[in-house]
Amino acid sequence: MKMSGEEMIAAARETVWKALNDPQILKQCIPGCESIVKHSDTQMEARVVAKVGPVKAGFTGVVNLSNLNPPSSYRISGEGKGGLAGFASGGADVSLADAEGGTRLSYDVDAQVGGKLAMLGSRLIDSTARSMATQFFEKFAAIVGAMKPEAAPAAPKPAAVKKKAAKKAVKKAVKKAAKKAAKPAKKAVKKKAVKKKR
Repeated sequence: MKMSGEEMIAAARETVWKALNDPQILKQCIPGCESIVKHSDTQMEARVVAKVGPVKAGFTGVVNLSNLNPPSSYRISGEGKGGLAGFASGGADVSLADAEGGTRLSYDVDAQVGGKLAMLGSRLIDSTARSMATQFFEKFAAIVGAMKPEAAPAAPKPAAVKKKAAKKAVKKAVKKAAKKAAKPAKKAVKKKAVKKKR
């Protein structure tokens, strides 16, 4: 089975890239996903429950990321085993490009199924896969589009920096002058105390 498509996402390319690599966001977007565990920057393990026609099965599999070209493209591939229901394997080439109003996400998917699933017929499998892909990308676009872009720390204004430095210098000078003025007064108090003792 082969499938391709495009989605417009109202977010910067870097934000979309980070989301594509974030297990928590992926878990929210993948239909039927029960868990995703990130083992490394290029490998995750997932458990997904999927219903294809009359067959409902839980698939557990390892997902690998390869051909990484951040924040532009990667290949995501994996194989899921569903026990008696069979297996599913395949991958997708995902690419991101800057576009007016956000980021254009393009994908080319190739997948194979075996076991009971393969007996259901390619039409049913294709329509289920397309439906799951549509659900994934619609949810992904909604979540990532609602994310606030990371705010860069505001650089202090040069005038404000100069003002702060001037205030510090004035405070320091005042403290120094106060200490100097206090020294003779302390000495005088000490001398009086010594004279009284005699």
